[in-house]
Amino acid sequence: MSETINTYNPATGEKLDHYHLMSADDAEQAVTRSQEAYLNWRRTSFDARAQLFNNLADLMEERIDDLSNLMTREMGKVAEQGRQEVQLCANICRYTAEHGAEILEDEHRIFEGGRAIISYQPIGVILGIQPWNFPLYQVIRYSVSNIMAGNTTVLKHAKNVFGMAVAIQQMYEDAGFPKNVYQSLLIDGGTASDLIKHKHVRGVTFTGSDEVGKQVAKEAASLSKKTVMELGSNDAFIVLADADIDQAVETCIMGRVINNGETCVAAKRFVIVDSIYDEFRDKFVAQCKKLKVGDPADENTDLGPMAREDLRDELHDQVKASLEAGATLSLGGEVPDSSGYFYPITVLENVSPGMPAYDDELFGPVASLIRVRDDKEAMTVANDSRYGLGGGIFSTDTDNAIALAKNEFDTGMVNINGYSLAQPNLPFGGVKDSGYGREHGGYGMREFVNIKTIMIAEQQNS
Repeated sequence: MSETINTYNPATGEKLDHYHLMSADDAEQAVTRSQEAYLNWRRTSFDARAQLFNNLADLMEERIDDLSNLMTREMGKVAEQGRQEVQLCANICRYTAEHGAEILEDEHRIFEGGRAIISYQPIGVILGIQPWNFPLYQVIRYSVSNIMAGNTTVLKHAKNVFGMAVAIQQMYEDAGFPKNVYQSLLIDGGTASDLIKHKHVRGVTFTGSDEVGKQVAKEAASLSKKTVMELGSNDAFIVLADADIDQAVETCIMGRVINNGETCVAAKRFVIVDSIYDEFRDKFVAQCKKLKVGDPADENTDLGPMAREDLRDELHDQVKASLEAGATLSLGGEVPDSSGYFYPITVLENVSPGMPAYDDELFGPVASLIRVRDDKEAMTVANDSRYGLGGGIFSTDTDNAIALAKNEFDTGMVNINGYSLAQPNLPFGGVKDSGYGREHGGYGMREFVNIKTIMIAEQQNS
């Protein structure tokens, strides 16, 4: 008998639903069906694919309330942020539909003795291993790009959002995609690892912790299979001496608590120049105290629960370890005595290397404030991380901020005087332990393709 997986409402701890894990044999057969679907799908026109993605976008907008409510119930996402996620996914579908053909069209070049065609050809089945924190977006961003390129996809989703996994496959099929072009496989991590070895899996895209991601990449690399890795981070947001402090405070708080602080590209370390540190800290803490923590379905809630109890406990352990190593607590830091997996907005100061709050990713509503002497030290501290996904700079001298972002910040993305999540037309991804490869902006459509060169010799006149 297959194992049963239960899902729970993180705001109450109450059971939501149950699902049966697929057997290893069933999962392997699903990949085989995906390969069979690929052989036909790869020959469809870009126009036909685009129409289906526009259909998918329409369905998402029609079901926006149902999808956002499902996120709220399964992983505690604040209701309005759930609707924003659904709309982002619809926009990704439409961007892909509009630009896919031009991004993937043949290129023509000349070489001595002939001409060449460079063709972007699909390669087959792409396995996606995705987390729970953006349960619709994480799946859409990889699957849409790959399916537009002519590949087919199978998904291993996180167990606590299996309801969303089922809903996504239903949407693909309702939008008119041929069966098995996209499949959600209700499997565990061990089965997903085994699928990497499947002869029809040609690539793997993973989003999650750097520790697990490296193991996935190692397994795939041993089989010469390409991977895209979008891993963790502890993004630094720098507040320079000439920053608009009120704007910086407001934006930094939003960047820290969005999605209940459970965002890979969230603002996590705040590096503040000494001359403005006290003012920033006082305003930051004062504004954090005004945030409303509670039921994520309530339209007035700013911060909902963490997605699982074990994640909340792990975060609290990181806070305690940082305090034991010399950090000081300015706000929060106590697990509430109430139902649900809530953790308060927490502010740590005197954060330094060797502490989890400095070195690691704190995946929840905990802010690390770091005082530095000047702009130069701020940049040094920001880059003093094994991660390199995103970051931010606050300064009224925009040209200087751009120069720092371009030439000094060792990350894949930088915000200047703002905070933004993913955009359909901009590349998303990181460096160092935050992974490699890019999604969005057309770049994701070329990650898992065969860039094929066809050389045609000049005909000699007889």
